[in-house]
Amino acid sequence: MIAHRLALRFAFALTLLTICASKGSCQAVAPPAESSSVKPGINDAFLDPELDVDEWVARFEVESREIFRARDKIVTLLNLTAGDRIADIGAGTGLFVEPFAKAVGPTGQVLAIDIAPAFIERINQIAEANGLLNVTPVLGGQDNVRLPPESIDKALICDTYHHFEHPRDSLASIQRALKHGGELVVIDFERIPGVSREWTLDHVRDGKGVFRREIEQAGFEFVEEIPIEQFEENYFLRFRKP
Repeated sequence: MIAHRLALRFAFALTLLTICASKGSCQAVAPPAESSSVKPGINDAFLDPELDVDEWVARFEVESREIFRARDKIVTLLNLTAGDRIADIGAGTGLFVEPFAKAVGPTGQVLAIDIAPAFIERINQIAEANGLLNVTPVLGGQDNVRLPPESIDKALICDTYHHFEHPRDSLASIQRALKHGGELVVIDFERIPGVSREWTLDHVRDGKGVFRREIEQAGFEFVEEIPIEQFEENYFLRFRKP
């Protein structure tokens, strides 16, 4: 029932209605032919129709998680201003929905994208409960963020890039969606054999250097890496679309 309701509610039309109004018109981009997965099965838990959202809230929104402890600093470093349109790619349980909505103001837009229908439903509930009219939940694809061309100013991929099963195609769709000069921020886990936890070595397919090269090969320019006090296992990289 949830999947059916979401299919009606969060199809391409929802994104097009909220984003394309100011552009006059735009066309949805047909997804490319699917490439092979670089980490088959890594997203199975999120695609499970029986996904327990409360369980993931307890795992994601807790002080023991670096991203949760550093959430205010992350929002600050994104340098959001009134009127910005930001895509939170892999929005999960909606940790950044409210602070992003506040930062971009009523003239801005927050596109909260996730592949898990249950997470999209939770984000919709957060937006409705808090009157966040500038938040649009978007049910993303495994290889496509499903946003119109040049429709966003900034994009955040927070602890989610290692979940991209089709990074080349997903990055291409983000590149298309960003305006020229737009920024992409990637936060992910340091993966260093002999240093990182066993969980990280098993779960995260590659290290920062490989991920940075993949993003640069997708047409992004590396801008900077910013150290964050709360980070021991994560890193913060900023890129720009030329």
